[in-house]
Amino acid sequence: MLVKTFGSAVQGINATTVTVEVNISQGINFFLVGLPDSAVKESHQRIDAALKNNGLKIPGKQITVNMAPADIRKEGSAYDLTIAVGILAASEQIFSEKVGQYIIMGELSLDGELRPIKGTLPIAIKAKQEGFKGIILPDFNAKEAAVVDGIDVYGVSTIKQVIDFFNEKLVLEKTTINIEDEFATKLEENEFDFCDVKGQENIKRALEIAAAGGHNVILIGPPGAGKTMLSKRMPSILPPLTLDEALETTKIHSVAGRTGKSVGLITKRPFRSPHHTISDVALVGGGMNAQPGEISLAHNGVLFLDELPEFKRTVLEVMRQPLEDRVVAISRARFSVEYPASFMLMASMNPCPCGYYNHPEKECVCAPGVVQKYLNKISGPLLDRIDLHVEVTPVPFSELSKVKSSETSSEIRKRVIAARKIQTERYKESEGIYSNAQMRSNDLKTYCNLSEASNSLLKTAMERLGLSARAYDRILKVARTIADLDNSINIETNHIAEAIQYRSLDREGWAG
Repeated sequence: MLVKTFGSAVQGINATTVTVEVNISQGINFFLVGLPDSAVKESHQRIDAALKNNGLKIPGKQITVNMAPADIRKEGSAYDLTIAVGILAASEQIFSEKVGQYIIMGELSLDGELRPIKGTLPIAIKAKQEGFKGIILPDFNAKEAAVVDGIDVYGVSTIKQVIDFFNEKLVLEKTTINIEDEFATKLEENEFDFCDVKGQENIKRALEIAAAGGHNVILIGPPGAGKTMLSKRMPSILPPLTLDEALETTKIHSVAGRTGKSVGLITKRPFRSPHHTISDVALVGGGMNAQPGEISLAHNGVLFLDELPEFKRTVLEVMRQPLEDRVVAISRARFSVEYPASFMLMASMNPCPCGYYNHPEKECVCAPGVVQKYLNKISGPLLDRIDLHVEVTPVPFSELSKVKSSETSSEIRKRVIAARKIQTERYKESEGIYSNAQMRSNDLKTYCNLSEASNSLLKTAMERLGLSARAYDRILKVARTIADLDNSINIETNHIAEAIQYRSLDREGWAG
C-alpha cells in the first residue's frame, strides 16, 4: 500500500514542502531514498524503538520510503514523525485519509516523546501558502507556529497522541496566539535604562542620533568610562519592531533554533554581543549545514562588538559587504543561501593598549607609534562604514554623586520614534529603505540638498580631515537624521557641523 505524508525542508529562511512516500510490499527490507543525510537515515532505529514502546511495530515487510523532491538534501532528525506516520498509515495501523491534510514534523525519542525542531515559523508559513489544513509538531514549537493565522496548529508531546488523533480517539486542542497582546505586554520590557547613566550627555545625544537614523557607531575611550554600559542601553531607545520585522526576525531565530517554548513571536529588537574570540563563520554564518551567524541573528537589532581591536582582522573584514548590502550570501559547492543582515553595528574600544591615551588625568604609558598601530588593527574601509565616531571621557565625581536621575529611555525613545516616522513617510516610495542610514547615493541628491554655507563648511572639513567619498556620504546621512530630530525640512549649517564632529577617528594626527 502506498501512502503520502508531508514534511518540510528549510533552506535559508524559507521552507520547501517535502513529500514522504511510503510503500509497503512483499519482502523484508527497509529502503530510505531521496538524498537523506545521516540523521535522517538513523530515523529507522528511532522509529522502531518508539513504536515498540507504544504497543505498535514496524511491519515485517519491504518498506520503501522516498523523500521528494529528491534533489533537495534532507537534513536533521525532524522527519522522524513524518516517516513514522507514513509507515503506520501504509500498514493500516492508523487511518490514512487525514494524514495528507497536515504537515507533520518532529524528532522522536526512543520512548515516543517528541523533541523540538528548528525552522518552525518558515514551515508554518509554507504550509499555509500551499493550502494544508494544519500542522502537527512538538508542543515546544507550537506557539511559534501559531503566529501564522489561518492554519490549525496542534502541539503534541508523544507519538501516541498523533496516532490517537488520526484514529479519532483523541481531540487535540488548537494552539492560538494573540499577536497584539504579545506586542503590548513586551513593548516596554527593558532590562537597562538610560536613567541609570550619570552624566555623559554628549554620548547619549550621539546614541540618540544613531538610533533615530539606524547609524553604525563606535565608542572610544579609557576603561571604566561607561562604553559598555551605554551600549547595552541602546535597544531601550530603538523604535518598536513592526509586525513584518518581527516575523522576519523570528524566522531567522527559528531556523537557528534560538526561540524558546514560551516565545511565539520575537517582539523586542535583538541585541547580540559575541566574544572577541568568535570565528568568521560564526559571525557571518555558514558551516556544513549553513546556519545564520551573529550578524543575521542581530537582524533588525544591534550587533555589539566590545573591544573591537581584539577581534581577529579576518573576522572584522567579512562584515564589510554585509554592512553595505544588508544581506549575507553563503555559497557552497552544492547550495547557496541568503540571510538578511540589516543590523546596527555598535562597537567600543580603548584608544591604546594601556587604555589611557588622551585621558584627562592618567598618563598613557604606551611607546611611540603603539597607539597608531593599535588603531590600525581596524581597517580604514571598516571605519569608513561606521557613521559616528564618539569619544567617551570618564565621568567626574561631581556627576556620579548627583542624586537627580537622568532622562529615561522612554523619553529619548519618543523623539527617536518621531524622527523615524518622518523617515517612513519620506521613503514610502523607495523599496528597501526605511531609515536614513539605508539611503543610496542617488537618494542623497534628492533628500540631502545643502545650502551654500553648509556646502562650504563640509568642503572645508573634507579637505582638512582628508575624508573619503564614503565618509562624505555618511556625514550627509547623519546630518539628515539630526535635521529630522529637530523636525527641520532642510539640513542647516549646525546640523552639518554636529555631523562632522562625529568623525573623530578621521582627524589627522588623532593618534599622535
